[in-house]
Amino acid sequence: METLGDKLRLTRESKGYSYEYVGRETNIARRYLEALEREDFTKFPGEPYLLGFLRNYGEYLGLDVDELLSLYRALKIQEQPTPMEELLKAPAPSFPVWLVFLIVLLPILAILGGGIYFIFLRPASQPGQEEPVYVPVEYVLEEGGFLERRFYRGDTVLIGAGAEQFKAELEELGDPLTIKVPGGRAELRLGGDTELDLNGDGAADIRVSLSDYDKDSPGAGALLRFDSNVFGIPPADAADGAAAVPRGAQSTVIFSSSNAYPFTLQVQFQGFCMFRWEVDRRERNERYFSRGEELNIQAQNGLRLWVSNAASLRLRVIGAGRTVPLELGGAGEVVVSDLRWLKDDGGRFRLSQYRLE
Repeated sequence: METLGDKLRLTRESKGYSYEYVGRETNIARRYLEALEREDFTKFPGEPYLLGFLRNYGEYLGLDVDELLSLYRALKIQEQPTPMEELLKAPAPSFPVWLVFLIVLLPILAILGGGIYFIFLRPASQPGQEEPVYVPVEYVLEEGGFLERRFYRGDTVLIGAGAEQFKAELEELGDPLTIKVPGGRAELRLGGDTELDLNGDGAADIRVSLSDYDKDSPGAGALLRFDSNVFGIPPADAADGAAAVPRGAQSTVIFSSSNAYPFTLQVQFQGFCMFRWEVDRRERNERYFSRGEELNIQAQNGLRLWVSNAASLRLRVIGAGRTVPLELGGAGEVVVSDLRWLKDDGGRFRLSQYRLE
């Protein structure tokens, strides 16, 4: 039967992922990835960290997380066998009745003495000696930057996006954590990340990752990182009638509509190509394709594409009964490109394609 460590290692190797690559993608340090595959659980500072990293690593590899957790619990049970000497130990000798009576009486006397002290003899608290009350802190994150701090319940981040500002608040330190923004709420677990919709338009604006947190010690806070340059928050001074895109990007409008709708990207490979795609900022895949292969990718809000040879594939975008051809680049050109619904100043949605340099 395949063990927990073997399942993780063989799946990672079958995808061709190195520890460094997985670490960058999941924010899990290499030493913890290696420890999970070796089933060396002593490397983790506590079981909450171990379970959080195991859950995040398993989800990233596309494995059944519940099965991984069951394998882990089975290992823990196997590691705690009943010692043979306990099974063979002779019955304990009987104690004299007076000694048993004394053992029972002493704790009772101690409890009574403690109660008398607490009620009658404990010094009264002095005025001005109240427990300190934590005052939440507000941080500021500039547009296009990142912020990494240890956050406590009630702490907030003021996030700039052009002429507007949005506030994100660490609402609950539980399992999972809860972050509140004007557009709603998001949940986050140890070793994972999530996207936040700041203005409630249905599109992700900022990414938050959690790298250090113990649910059994919420008073220690949580180490959070806010990245606003991941999605390139559109500037507020975009030209009227034009889709807003990250500064420096070359944009092509594919569809224009009063509302955003799902679309499909058809890919036909004309030659050998390493192709990676990410759907709606969540589901990422990659593999090598050869001539004659085809791929259909469905998305709700957007796609990000990585191509090793832009001329080796033919692309078509299909949505609302229309089909539009798409060009990424020339022969031998390595391209990173986004297809994303953006809302212009006139309130219309535009499915735009732009290259990321």
